[in-house]
Order: sequence, then C-alpha cells, then structure tokens
Amino acid sequence: MASFNVDFKPSVYKDFRRLPKSVVERVTKRIEKLKDEPFPHGVDKIETAERLYRIVVGDYRIVYEVDTQAKQILILYVRHRRDVYRAL
Repeated sequence: MASFNVDFKPSVYKDFRRLPKSVVERVTKRIEKLKDEPFPHGVDKIETAERLYRIVVGDYRIVYEVDTQAKQILILYVRHRRDVYRAL
C-alpha cells in the first residue's frame, strides 16, 4: 500500500500543547503509523460523518479524516474523550 500524506488542522497544535508530554509521544507514534495504514486495528468510524475516524489512545482520542483517492489524512482533533465529541 502506498504511503499516505498526513496533515494537521491548525488547532491540533493547540491541542498538543494541552496534553501531557507522555500522551503527546504516544499520539505522535500512532499518527506516524497512519501513514502506512490509515485504517489500523482498533480504529472506529464516526457514525455521524462520512470520512471521519477515531483512534483511542488511553483517555484521549485522535479524530481524523481520510481521503483515499488523494492518499491524504487530515488530523482534526487530539483531545480528551470528554471533550472531543463536543467539537464534532
């Protein structure tokens, strides 16, 4: 499978600043793996949106959009589980 390009919504950098350093490291590793496998084991599709998916990293969620034709992944949110769904 060809590698996907990963981009970040500008607000994700703000999300990263709010996270504990250990969580940022774990989230970064998971995002890196998305380049080769955009739909890894454990990924869940968000029911209310056509191309949105989420990955669980402890109490945090990575919400992203996949464009398979353009081989593009856009990271939308990296937030605590109690906050992430309010943004959708």
